Amino acid sequence: MSADNIQTGTITTKIPARLDRLPWSPWHWKVIIGLGTVWILDGLEVTIVGNVGGRIAEEGSGIEGISAGDISGLAASLYVAGACSGALFFGWLTDRWGRKKLFMITLAVYLTATALTALSQSPEMFYFFRFMTGFGIGGEYAAINSAIDELIPSKHRGRVDIAINGSYWIGAMGGALLSVVFLNESIFAVDLGWRLAFGLGVVLGLVILLVRRNVPESPRWLFIHGRDEEAEEIVDEIETEIEKEDHLTLEPVDKEITIRQRKSIGFGLIAKTMVKVYPKRTTLGLALFIGQAFLYNAVTFGYASILTTFFDVPTGNTGYYFAVIAVGNFMGPFLLGPLFDTVGRRVMISGTYILSALLLFGTAFLFHNESLDATTMTACWVVVLFFASTGASSAYLTVSEIFPMETRAMAISFFYAVGTAAGGIAGPLVFSTLTESGKVDDVALAFSIGAALMLVGGIVAAFYAVDAEGKSLEDIAKPLTAEDAEDRPAPATA
Repeated sequence: MSADNIQTGTITTKIPARLDRLPWSPWHWKVIIGLGTVWILDGLEVTIVGNVGGRIAEEGSGIEGISAGDISGLAASLYVAGACSGALFFGWLTDRWGRKKLFMITLAVYLTATALTALSQSPEMFYFFRFMTGFGIGGEYAAINSAIDELIPSKHRGRVDIAINGSYWIGAMGGALLSVVFLNESIFAVDLGWRLAFGLGVVLGLVILLVRRNVPESPRWLFIHGRDEEAEEIVDEIETEIEKEDHLTLEPVDKEITIRQRKSIGFGLIAKTMVKVYPKRTTLGLALFIGQAFLYNAVTFGYASILTTFFDVPTGNTGYYFAVIAVGNFMGPFLLGPLFDTVGRRVMISGTYILSALLLFGTAFLFHNESLDATTMTACWVVVLFFASTGASSAYLTVSEIFPMETRAMAISFFYAVGTAAGGIAGPLVFSTLTESGKVDDVALAFSIGAALMLVGGIVAAFYAVDAEGKSLEDIAKPLTAEDAEDRPAPATA
């Protein structure tokens, strides 16, 4: 047996209960700014690429021999492949090496790759750095979601996670509007504006990196991996800081958990946990991620061509419509997020999925009957995505809290990779022909496919969603190393 799987000690700790009973404080805002704002970068990145692709393909852009189709096709596919690969690779390392080490490494990978994308001189360089940018972003999802859930008190975890994942659309809105400025040839030369657009992401990322340095390692990860003294010190410092900031004295806690510590947990046990111990939760995660991936591709993959082909919207004006859509995408998680901690996970997850599916079916019907114009079409998208964005955010919340501590980052990575692959590979294959055909029936069919898969996700959630609101992570899924865990690893000797 690997030395990593050998039991290194047994401890009884109150750390989870101490973290969950903390009041909301400026310290928690520091965690959100340092970790959660990376979704804004992701939205900014993806939107900028979509909007500056045509400029990069123009003569004099600084990259010869690349077409707009290459950027929306090959380069986009490589970004998706990088995101899937990065999620799985860094997710595995996050469970082994810790949250902080990986959320620093993954952001560094993203920043470096984005900066080098801006400096690309050939199609090959551009393609490679798009892959590496995706590689870093994919790793961010695993490291960040696991760290946030393990540091945020249980009574706030739902709304915080939903809002953070929804903040992607702040970046998307910013990217859409800023692209208009960077592509203005009266301000920036053809070979400069698109490079500066990528550089903006680097500047924002560096600011996040500076804040992130002050976010501690997850105490939950530390005590499971035999570093309980370090975990205790971190929680002591957090409590002291909050007591000073809020001028209060924290009440002691009685709830304890006993852990059989190990350096790491083998991948075989992680797979067994997801497939054999929690098959319903695994089915839930797959249904939620695949449903939201296809709905978003059904709506957003061809939104620009739908506006220009069916409603005669000038190509240069589609970014404004996208900015409006992005507002709806963000407002849903922002306004509905608190209900996940009060009304509850099961009702809100299934409700947002089913309602967005029904609304998209209705949009497909109106579009098929040619009852919409550019404004009302956009209004329909806004309403659909108000609920769909909340549902999609809840998918990330769900898979990050319903599996044991030792498998958390890998579980997030797995479902993210599946959803991203479905959305970025299968989605375009299905929807590109439909949305670009110029036929009303084909576009209505694309909407209906996305709506149907979202509806399936909502029905699965109605039966399989976990009532996790207000509960400690350790109560939702007992750590595999807990002394009374049903499927914990058997003790090993050297």
